[in-house]
Amino acid sequence: MIWREESDYARSVIEWLREFEHRTGRTIESFEPDSPEGESICRTYDVLEYPTILALDNDGKILQEWRGTMLPKIDDVNYYLIG
Repeated sequence: MIWREESDYARSVIEWLREFEHRTGRTIESFEPDSPEGESICRTYDVLEYPTILALDNDGKILQEWRGTMLPKIDDVNYYLIG
């Protein structure tokens, strides 16, 4: 997930991430778009909207993406972690 902690949507992202971990026992990698790694991810996958969740395969190919403040259902994201 690429998102900014200092944003108007931060609280909903934090709550979503906590609920995801609670329900699945898994964590999602989070990146700030202004960090070196986050900036690289944004450039590689053309991420211009935050928050964005990317489900990638082992080769870095996008399997699914969710962009914007309408966060996806936890089961929809978890599907790509167990698939």
